[in-house]
Amino acid sequence: MIYKDVYAAWQQDPDRFWMQAAEAIDWVQRPSKALFDDRAPFYEWFRDAKVNACWNAVDRHVENGMGDYIALEHVSPVTHSTKGITYRELRDRVASLAGALRAKGIEKGDRVIIYMPMIPEAVMAMLACARLGAVHSVVFGGFAANELAVRIDDCTPKAIIAASCGIEPDRIVHYKPLLDAAIEQAAHKPEFCVIYQRDQEVARLEEGRDVAWHTFQYGVEPAECVPVEGNHPAYILYTSGTTGQPKGVVRDTAGHLVALAWTMPNIYNIGPGERFWAASDVGWVVGHSYICYAPLIAGATSIVYEGKPVGTPHPGVFWRTIQNYRVKSFFTAPTALRAIKREDPNGEWIKRYKLHALQGLYLAGERADPDTVKWAEEHLGVPVVDHWWQTETGWAIAANPLGIERLPIKPGSPSVPMPGYDVQVLDEGGQPMGRNTLGAIAIKLPLPPGTLPTLWHAEERFRKSYLDHFPGYYETGDAGYIDDDGYIYIMARTDDVINVAGHRLSTGAMEEVLSSHPDVAECAVIGAADALRGQLPVGFLCLKRGTTKTEDQVIAECVALMRAKIGPVAAFRKAVVVERLPKTRSGKILRATMVKIADGQPFKPPATIDDPAILDEIAAALKTIGYPAA
Repeated sequence: MIYKDVYAAWQQDPDRFWMQAAEAIDWVQRPSKALFDDRAPFYEWFRDAKVNACWNAVDRHVENGMGDYIALEHVSPVTHSTKGITYRELRDRVASLAGALRAKGIEKGDRVIIYMPMIPEAVMAMLACARLGAVHSVVFGGFAANELAVRIDDCTPKAIIAASCGIEPDRIVHYKPLLDAAIEQAAHKPEFCVIYQRDQEVARLEEGRDVAWHTFQYGVEPAECVPVEGNHPAYILYTSGTTGQPKGVVRDTAGHLVALAWTMPNIYNIGPGERFWAASDVGWVVGHSYICYAPLIAGATSIVYEGKPVGTPHPGVFWRTIQNYRVKSFFTAPTALRAIKREDPNGEWIKRYKLHALQGLYLAGERADPDTVKWAEEHLGVPVVDHWWQTETGWAIAANPLGIERLPIKPGSPSVPMPGYDVQVLDEGGQPMGRNTLGAIAIKLPLPPGTLPTLWHAEERFRKSYLDHFPGYYETGDAGYIDDDGYIYIMARTDDVINVAGHRLSTGAMEEVLSSHPDVAECAVIGAADALRGQLPVGFLCLKRGTTKTEDQVIAECVALMRAKIGPVAAFRKAVVVERLPKTRSGKILRATMVKIADGQPFKPPATIDDPAILDEIAAALKTIGYPAA
């Protein structure tokens, strides 16, 4: 089949399409139908089924003769160690941990917070919760104590599973003191904490509350998989909310399993025994979907990587890992690729490694600028698939489905919508717009399986955040357009579309222009307040290593480039060179915070910021070009 036939099959009979997809899952009790819409707009998938996520990710592969296949490959350049874990070993270790949790009173429906670095034990903790029907909530390891406290109070966990520390290239991150401080601050107190002691730092345990990972499991009876209803929450994942209060995205069990099982062969072209690597963190949605669950559901090997794209130890570490583990499909963030490109603009490090097994590179997390896509295609010689999705959706809204058909790649576009997603571009009044017209991107309800059914204990907030603005649609918060071939272009968050003297302009389109300059490694454009025009664009440029031009030369050339490619209407005259851009730990550029600095407004550094010191650097750079205006 080709993509158009697959998408048309979903359009013609969605229930039949998803029931066929559900054949990939082992059910304890099969669903009678796919969609339950009696509580619309709170839709549910496979509600009357009984299923267990851990069984589908681990046990069934052992039962089917794959016990000796490698399930997890831990690659840790920061500790100079690697380790493979087979499906049989994974099953036994997960069953042991689940048995110990059960012995301490954890049962179906209880919440468990997981606060761990990129080690196999983090995946085991997630699977052990799934085995019991407990609801896990992974918080990015090393997250600030007050942010962890907010999440403890929101999901009220019975237990917290943590590691003693995380390891950065230049330092040890002390998790345990952060955890202790968070529990002290939180109104809700967990009954107990399980601490995995790492060799690099052994943490002090609180008597009566903390138990050591191995001691805790000694002599316990391994736990079997507990069947749960199709709509039983698999996990809660917190994403930053505009109010400062994080939003707990809920993922239901059955829809999650069916959707992820569909994506592995169809989007990522991965089957049993093949090697898949998502260079992310279990604290992010990519880590949930494509480090833990989807590769294991498919019977593939999942790479668990503890390191950075550069500096651990060099900009070739990604390519070395792909070579050594014969990775077939590789998934990373555009920001990681840009960091490598900045250190290695000519791809010299790529040439050192044999990447014969690599068949596709997948990018998501924020917009992939065409220049970075072209650079990767040129040096890697494989399709570079920019695909678009969100924490809320859990899997790709739009992609180039290499497992079905390799569609033509259009740099700057995440290609076409996947089955289940009826993507439309709307004007402010919620009316569909014509092709090639910039507007708000929304998805006609119902959303497909695997997407969020609601927010944790916040139905009203779910409505207000996603459903109320465009009735009958899910509001993505992204702006863009659809071209004549049906390809989607995500140009900016809706609040990043700026208004210059009445002209609506996309900061994404401007960034595309700036990143095409041969000396620009990375860039960002924001709209700063202007008394005359409403807003004016301001550019931030990170230059490639080894550039011979002066900063003033590059800025002047970028201004000319913008005038040539977008026109005088952009009114782009001001840019500044900076060493780095402020980002979240998942690589998203904090444009909204940069706008507040430029406009002289008070701001609070987002909890997810990678390094708050960068905001001071941005403020200092803006002062050199007259911002904030007096």
